[in-house]
Amino acid sequence: MICVEYLADLSPERRGKILARSTTDHSETRERTQAILSSLRADPEKELNSAYGHLRTNFKLSDLKVTEEERDRALQGLDKSLKAALEQARANITSFHKSQLERPMYLTEITQGLLAGRVTLPLARVGVYVPGGRASYPSSALMNILPAKVAGVERIVAATPPGDGLLARPEIVAACAMAGAGDIYKLGGAWAVGCLAYGLGGVPRVDKIVGPGSSWVTAAKMAVFGEVDVDQPAGPSEGFIIADKDARPEFLAWDFLAQLEHDPQAAAVLVSLSEKVAREVAGIINKLLPTLGRGDIVRQSLGNAAILVAPDKKEAFDFANEYAPEHIQLVLVDPLASMSLVRNAGSIFLGPYSPICAGDYATGPNHVLPTGQAARAFSGLSVDSFQKKMTFQKLTRGALHKLAETVTTLALAEGLPNHAESLRVRFLRKKSGAPENGNNDGPPENGGEE
Repeated sequence: MICVEYLADLSPERRGKILARSTTDHSETRERTQAILSSLRADPEKELNSAYGHLRTNFKLSDLKVTEEERDRALQGLDKSLKAALEQARANITSFHKSQLERPMYLTEITQGLLAGRVTLPLARVGVYVPGGRASYPSSALMNILPAKVAGVERIVAATPPGDGLLARPEIVAACAMAGAGDIYKLGGAWAVGCLAYGLGGVPRVDKIVGPGSSWVTAAKMAVFGEVDVDQPAGPSEGFIIADKDARPEFLAWDFLAQLEHDPQAAAVLVSLSEKVAREVAGIINKLLPTLGRGDIVRQSLGNAAILVAPDKKEAFDFANEYAPEHIQLVLVDPLASMSLVRNAGSIFLGPYSPICAGDYATGPNHVLPTGQAARAFSGLSVDSFQKKMTFQKLTRGALHKLAETVTTLALAEGLPNHAESLRVRFLRKKSGAPENGNNDGPPENGGEE
């Protein structure tokens, strides 16, 4: 059961528990993951045989790659309604992420003769992990691969766990193919991350690894970070709802339960500005619990949930920003007017007909979002996640001369005399009195290139 609580009356301990969500000690996972990665680097063939050899007779490393025949079979065998849903989601996700593209280069004149700018380039190779062990999430393939495709990534390599017979889930293979993955490998957990990061087992080495997974996947991504880039650590899913007196309790109840069915560690919080609405929602949830689909999971995750009554909108939003949720729903009369009050969240859902489940699949914005209060500093997956930005600068001789004293002073103050000399030498005259490369030791009269 779940009870209604008053936000203003929460004890420090209870408030802290709600904010902390569910936490798990991953120290053992990290140690075991590191051992797998070390073994993989030392002898990839032996380690991969140990991990996957039992799934297929006469196993070879080449069996880990999804063949064109497997890819075609998965696409042809895809249920028509699922294929249509994936196509609609693909269109919306692609359209939204195309809107994020920036101009490939910009340039500005800092001072006369000093130009500076930035160039945006896609990463060359990206690895995408798509969960497919105990559960199947083809939507995850779309959300992680499509932004990379839109960003212009040259090669996208997907990895997903295999089952008996070394077979990957066909709906995952089909979704990866529809999204544009060039290569798909049947690899899971730390083995997938290690092969992508180090370029082992016939898998191309990538520049960045993205995609959610188990604690094994998260621990492995943290272990290889630095050798490759990774997205933010993915924790249990979480939803936060702020609702007023006009919100429909049955909508709120089902949104609350939808969030909790993800996983026993998932979290959900409703902050209502109306005690009546809060109590109606709690009543609906408690009535539904005995017959609910995925009820065992929901009953466990209720330990990470809360239904709270706030005295006013300020208290509600202050608590929401402290919570920094992955998803936040504003079920208010005028949600757009209140959106500016949200400072920390992965994605915002506005109004009674914008449930989180729509964003999980098909609205277009990405569902790979920061969890566990990471929204205070992190953003969700986007086109930017698959691009790098290089700056450049070009100075005329005159512009450099104007900076000479500043650069020299700072270089000498930092104990770097060769920095100062590398600038000074550009303004020295030759012994003959002729200027070096046609340049004199002062700035050109017009400040130009000379």
